[in-house]
Amino acid sequence: MNYLVVFLGGGIGAALRHGVNVLSARFFGTAFPYATLIENVSGSFVMGLLAAYFAFKGDASQHWRLFLTTGILGGYTTFSAFSLDAVLLYERSEFALAAGYVLASVALSIAGLFAGIALIRQFS
Repeated sequence: MNYLVVFLGGGIGAALRHGVNVLSARFFGTAFPYATLIENVSGSFVMGLLAAYFAFKGDASQHWRLFLTTGILGGYTTFSAFSLDAVLLYERSEFALAAGYVLASVALSIAGLFAGIALIRQFS
C-alpha cells in the first residue's frame, strides 16, 4: 500500500512540476531556469511546513506522510528532500556533516551529470 500511495502522490507532483514549467516559460521565458528555481524553493518551503507539522502536531498517518512528502514533493522536486536532510543534520548540531553533505551533494551531482554526458558522447 505504501508504494501505491507514493506512486499516486508522485504523479500529482510531476504534473504540478510540469505546470510550473509551462507557466514559468510563458511568464519568464527560458533564458534562465526559473522553473527549477521556483520548484526547488517552493518544494523546500512546503517540506519545511510538513516536517514541522509532523514533528509538532504528529497526527498525520504514515500514508499521508508518504503521500505528501515522498510522493507529491518527491515528484515535484527532490531538492526538498535534500534540503530537509541538510537541515536535520544542522538541527542535530552536526554542522560539519551538514556542510559536507551539501558540498558533496552539489559537487558530486554536477560531476555525475558531466560524467553521464561524457559517457554518451563517447559512444555517439
